[in-house]
Amino acid sequence: MTGKYARRNAFLRLVSAKEAAYGSGFRYSLFPSKEAVIGRDPSCQIVLDAMMYRMVSRRHAVVRPLPTSPDRESSWVICDLNSANGTYLNGQRLQGCQQLMPGDRITLGYDGPELLFEYEFNHQSTIIASIAEATSLTPAGGYQTPTVPDSSVSFTQLFPIISTGKDLTRKAYLIPGVLTVVFVVLMFATVGNPQANQVIVGTYIASAAYYFIYQLCGKRKPWWVLMFSGLTTMFILLSPLLDFFIFFFRDVLPGNLPSDQETITFTELLIRYFFGAGLMEELLKALPLLLSYAVSRGLRSPWRERIGVWEPLDGILLGTASAVGFTLLETLGQYVPQITQNVSIQSGDGAGQLAGLQLLIPRILGSVAGHMAYSGYLGYFIGLAVLKPRKSWQILLIGYLTSAGLHALWNATGTINGLLLVVVGVLSYAFLMAAILKARALSPTREHNFATRFLERK
Repeated sequence: MTGKYARRNAFLRLVSAKEAAYGSGFRYSLFPSKEAVIGRDPSCQIVLDAMMYRMVSRRHAVVRPLPTSPDRESSWVICDLNSANGTYLNGQRLQGCQQLMPGDRITLGYDGPELLFEYEFNHQSTIIASIAEATSLTPAGGYQTPTVPDSSVSFTQLFPIISTGKDLTRKAYLIPGVLTVVFVVLMFATVGNPQANQVIVGTYIASAAYYFIYQLCGKRKPWWVLMFSGLTTMFILLSPLLDFFIFFFRDVLPGNLPSDQETITFTELLIRYFFGAGLMEELLKALPLLLSYAVSRGLRSPWRERIGVWEPLDGILLGTASAVGFTLLETLGQYVPQITQNVSIQSGDGAGQLAGLQLLIPRILGSVAGHMAYSGYLGYFIGLAVLKPRKSWQILLIGYLTSAGLHALWNATGTINGLLLVVVGVLSYAFLMAAILKARALSPTREHNFATRFLERK
């Protein structure tokens, strides 16, 4: 049967991984005489769930039919409607409009819901199809009722691990789960060896704290670049360069603390901590960032952007990674062994090990509002200075002094009152979160940010 009694109907099929949980195969028909706007607004012809797909704009994209003739079959084009997170056709960001071909994949946002453009042959008469098009397929409000898939069960539905692909690692938090299993096995393997057990516990807590910051930043950075930042800081702490830092900031500058801190005022204590802890340690933790920037300047894209600090998010990610290295070495190499030894002498080995573990957990968890907050905040200013080179020195000075001031305030209040320490910790954490939010807004790669693509520009 040919001619007007054999026509091709086009439709969009929702194939995103998220929709698969509710039953894949939902279809939205397209008609030769009507355009179909896709978005979250109820007035759209194809309405996507507002709670499930926050990365989709209210009016995100439109599929328009092209003019046809009796001897020419219908065809459609896809156009972006100035959406916040963009429209992608077969993985490439859409610029203007482009004609759709069978099998084309439309993605709303960098990693949003995916629609597959397909044809099917309909051997019913044109009159019947026109009546259906004009009446039952577009209820009030413009929402097209999706075609309910059949009840058959596919092989990939029975064995979902085969079809999830990259979503398994990118959306299902597979890597954190695998690392957790690995650390648990290592903890069982080191039972009876308290030093090794402390290293494993401390590394796991620090990794979890950093992963939290990484998710908030939303920018992908190679794991080995982040590890390099932390390991470089550890190397500096173990090198003769630390002696030079101590000499300059605590002997040349007024950063040395008296043996009896109760003999000096809070103001003098704050000043000494500002030079001896704030300025010294924040500059030390910033060295890996400056080194990454210097090395990357001689590289070509994309390695230049992957390794270096070229925007505030880069600075925050590398700065907090440097702080993790600093915290681990300081805690596991100084504070925990010292407390463990002192308590063991007084109360026995068991009490010493317990005291060391009790100190280990809050010191590393506290780095989110401590070392990671200060270094991440300074990292924001380092990245901002690269982004705004004309004001780089003023930007760096403000960031350096502010992060050093927060660091000194934390150390000084810790000797006075626990409640004040909470206030300073919350303040430091708020500074870091504010820097992350501003860095995401300033990011030149914002459209690829997995933290911001769920936010719609108002």
